[in-house]
Amino acid sequence: MNAKKVLDELKSAYPGKEIIEDYSESDGFAEVIVELEPTSEHPEKSVALAVVGKSKPHYHKHSTEIYEAQKGQIIVYLDDEKHILQPGEKLTVPPRVIHYAEGDEAWFLTYSSPGWTFEDHILA
Repeated sequence: MNAKKVLDELKSAYPGKEIIEDYSESDGFAEVIVELEPTSEHPEKSVALAVVGKSKPHYHKHSTEIYEAQKGQIIVYLDDEKHILQPGEKLTVPPRVIHYAEGDEAWFLTYSSPGWTFEDHILA
């Protein structure tokens, strides 16, 4: 994933929005997230746009997430079960299910309820 290109594109498209970068080249992880509707604005929900090469396996104690593919094909693993999403397709990720996503600069929206927090994002 060309992280610099993605980061520049997101900064240009969403000026003033918080952008979270998570790279670990040695482990092959690359993810950039822009908070479109952050939890701080309404704790009951949040919306973010994520771009992945590969995200880190994790789960949420409380949040349910819905992934909606936007650009490129995204592969989502739920407890090691593989799901392939094309643009416009959605997948629900229940709480406490270990999940991660892969793609070739795959763009997807993630809707969280309640809203996403660092405390509820547990690495597996």
